[in-house]
Amino acid sequence: MTDVIKLGAPRLTIIILNYRTPDLTVDCLRSLVDEVAALPNTQVVVVDNASNDGSVERIQRAIATENWGDWVSFMPLDHNGGYAAGNNAAIRPALATDPPPDYILLLNPDTVVYPGAVKTLVAFMDAHPEVGIAGSRLEDPDGTPQRSAFRFPNLLAELDGGLRLGIVTKLLSRWIVAPPVSDVPCQTDWVAGASMIIRRQVFDDVGLMDEKYFLYYEEVDFCLAANRAGWPCWYVPESRVIHYVGQSSGVTDTKIKPKRRPTYWFDSRRRFFVKNYGWWYALLTEIVWTFSFSLWRLRRAIQRKPDEDPPNFLIDFLRNSVLVKGVEI
Repeated sequence: MTDVIKLGAPRLTIIILNYRTPDLTVDCLRSLVDEVAALPNTQVVVVDNASNDGSVERIQRAIATENWGDWVSFMPLDHNGGYAAGNNAAIRPALATDPPPDYILLLNPDTVVYPGAVKTLVAFMDAHPEVGIAGSRLEDPDGTPQRSAFRFPNLLAELDGGLRLGIVTKLLSRWIVAPPVSDVPCQTDWVAGASMIIRRQVFDDVGLMDEKYFLYYEEVDFCLAANRAGWPCWYVPESRVIHYVGQSSGVTDTKIKPKRRPTYWFDSRRRFFVKNYGWWYALLTEIVWTFSFSLWRLRRAIQRKPDEDPPNFLIDFLRNSVLVKGVEI
């Protein structure tokens, strides 16, 4: 194991936000040991989002036992304000240092980085000063790539997402949110927050992440704000990261039976559309999705296709729509 070398102020700050996944967080830290050694002036901050499950003691004990204290600091929070608030709790003091780090890397606790993954992201950002945000290739443990580079949500994508009809999907391929995985670096609208590096100047121009999102859509919103400020986002598949999907929320794990969507997912979706496109566009997307999803449910019943939707999905969607909950953001 390579000794970690620290020289001067941190150039890269890695933030890991834990919520009731202490063992995964420790495994993530273990995968970063050689990465930090290869990148002088790198610091890691682990934030515990008020887990109240023994995470604080487990993570603190691992940091002490493994002698990671030179490069890992721990920040337990007494209130869970969500993903954006938890990350901002560490981003804010990092940006206030003199000098602040060049980059901030948001890394999920349910990730394990391959050798060179972090160094590759930093090298890419160094070589492309016009790029504001970049994301890694996320993979299942067996190496199967996960879709982690996306287009911004839009009306036509909502139509396709509800209808789920092959010919329509082909016709709307230019607008679908999750295009096929690319094997080469490419510009994209947004990347998954599980491994997302952000240039410091992006925060200077657009501020911190929007804490009114509790969970989901916050990284989409942030990438859109950066895009509008002139900071493009790129996908860098040479940076490979194992991602154990949905370990904190259980919502996005595609390998288990879907759970009922929590209210905060619908609130985040509604907020994103209203905030960024206006209430009328948000309402239109809801009408289009409701109509197309209803057609899909009818076709599914007639063709006796398996039911893979979250329980009460349509009813919950309507209960949390703009018409029912309004447009306050």
